[in-house]
Amino acid sequence: MAADFLPGFARHRIDTAPGVTIYARSGGSGPPVLLLHGHPQTLSTWLHIGPRLAERRSVVAMDLRGYGDSSKPEGGGRHEAYSKRVMAADAVAVMRALGHERFAVIGHDRGGRVAHRLALDHGEAVEKIAVFDIAPTATMYARTDKDFATRYFWWFFFIQPAPLPERLIGADPDYFLRHHIENQSKTPGSTPPDLYAEYLRCYADPACRHAICEDYRASAGIDLDHDAADADKRITTPLLALWGAKGTVGKTYDVLATWREKAHDVTGRALDCGHTLQEEQPDEVLAELERFLA
Repeated sequence: MAADFLPGFARHRIDTAPGVTIYARSGGSGPPVLLLHGHPQTLSTWLHIGPRLAERRSVVAMDLRGYGDSSKPEGGGRHEAYSKRVMAADAVAVMRALGHERFAVIGHDRGGRVAHRLALDHGEAVEKIAVFDIAPTATMYARTDKDFATRYFWWFFFIQPAPLPERLIGADPDYFLRHHIENQSKTPGSTPPDLYAEYLRCYADPACRHAICEDYRASAGIDLDHDAADADKRITTPLLALWGAKGTVGKTYDVLATWREKAHDVTGRALDCGHTLQEEQPDEVLAELERFLA
């Protein structure tokens, strides 16, 4: 039997759009908080954070569409089914189905990009937003240089037309996934074997790998169009940005400055780790979140 990384959390399957069901877990009571994972993780990445937040809050963790045990619909001609606008709408639908009209949202990596769009499109629903180890998508593409393209090669590999990246990754998903996680994390052992096995269970599914590529294709296309249309719009709720001092984002960008171009009230700092803060430095992450959410 697969390990349960969020013991005591209820399991939900929530229809958010025709043909789309989102898998979510919920636990605790109090002010609501939504947790959104990144690539190549699933909601299980919150194993250290979710239960401890749930001691004082109503915590919901969900698998983004295309990831984990959520639906993996076809992307469409412009990959619009994986636009962050559509993925943000999934998040709102999940929270409303669980009785939460207004909530804080915490997003790592791809989940942070969904959280960004969520705060722009559904500002009335978002009380506070925290993003982990990202700069805004449009900023990162606009300021791409050789160093960034080398470090984050999958941003340009995944967006190639199907089925090229899907077939190449499919030749050895275990190798690709292990290389990706070990390269991103700077804290040996922070993704233990049972958690890695959970990620590989999902990554081994061809539909999941295709959906992941569609997610990145959307970010390089329709998401940039949405961002351009909202270029003058600012997030009005408080935003916390945390990033890994040893990771690519922190070494490549002035992270706080990039978010101050997009939001009015921005705080944050670097942590002594790589990309996956919630697995590498959970105690520090939790302390920052407790101060921010208080």
